[in-house]
Amino acid sequence: MFAVLKTGGKQYRVQSGDVLRVEKLAAEAGETVQFNDILMIGSTVGAPLVEGAGVQATVIEQIKGEKVIHYVKRRRKHSSQRRKGHRQQLTLLRVTDLLESGADKSDVKAAIGAGSVSGAAIVASDGRYAKNKTDQAEMNRRVTEGKANEKVAETTDAADTPKKKPANLLSESRDGKGDDLTKIGGVGPKLKQKLNDNGVYHFDQIAAWTPEEVEYMDDQLSFKGRITRDGWIDQATQFAAEQE
Repeated sequence: MFAVLKTGGKQYRVQSGDVLRVEKLAAEAGETVQFNDILMIGSTVGAPLVEGAGVQATVIEQIKGEKVIHYVKRRRKHSSQRRKGHRQQLTLLRVTDLLESGADKSDVKAAIGAGSVSGAAIVASDGRYAKNKTDQAEMNRRVTEGKANEKVAETTDAADTPKKKPANLLSESRDGKGDDLTKIGGVGPKLKQKLNDNGVYHFDQIAAWTPEEVEYMDDQLSFKGRITRDGWIDQATQFAAEQE
């Protein structure tokens, strides 16, 4: 007997004992997962899915596919070319059981894509994961009614850092002339203009920012940690001292 399952936007024809590679699943090596989107199993054809059917498999390991080289060169455009490689993340698993019925009542973890935000990310108030389609639907209902909590990523210390708007932002530069902020590493004319638009004209402004104010400016300018990573505070302090 064989079955046709759907996962990761692809369809696979499988039999018990088959080893296959699928788009990366949220599962560890050694875990047993169950595919619930079954298009066909045995002589039963779904419309579009076969109710109550499932395919169970054991995860062997998380792997990467062969490197694919993507190369683009545009005609009549000198030096306009790009070459980059990519290795798709995959899950290697072995099919163990084909269930024509009763899969919706099994206690096996549903095979969910690693990047999915489906019902598998929802847990009951006792911390239990929703393991199959019936369980997932029930958890979705309970979350909607406020009877269960959705599992969220753990917050980091950086995420907990309070953000504070700098008190030294200006509506215009002092004496009608701002400092040459392009002296700071990584700051070009466009970035300088962006800083000016947000009230930053002088080195001493940047040098005086606290960590909380740096977090605020990172968000305002969409820098994603660039101020700290590129050492703006130290550079601005040095340039401000040279002007005195």
